[in-house]
Amino acid sequence: MSMKNYCVYMILCVDNTIYTGITNNLTRRYYEHSCGLNPLAYTYSRRPIRLIFQQDFLNFEGAVFFEKKLKKWSHKKKMALASGEEELLKILSECKNASHFKNKE
Repeated sequence: MSMKNYCVYMILCVDNTIYTGITNNLTRRYYEHSCGLNPLAYTYSRRPIRLIFQQDFLNFEGAVFFEKKLKKWSHKKKMALASGEEELLKILSECKNASHFKNKE
């Protein structure tokens, strides 16, 4: 029985926005984004594009969970992940709410 891998990926678009997606074939999916096969796709009018991050998962549920999490992140936080800036990622991940225990006097 073969395991199907899934990949969560981020693409940096020419307008400096980041597209986050999930696929079971990154090579094919990146080609589709790059060539602009779908005029309705987010990346269509934002080409050229560049793959900046990818992470593989053994199951679909784990990939979907991570993709949804990434989509809520700020641009700075996504770029820190993509560039491997672990310390910056930690800082950007800290809770900033006034009610958080670290922010109380």
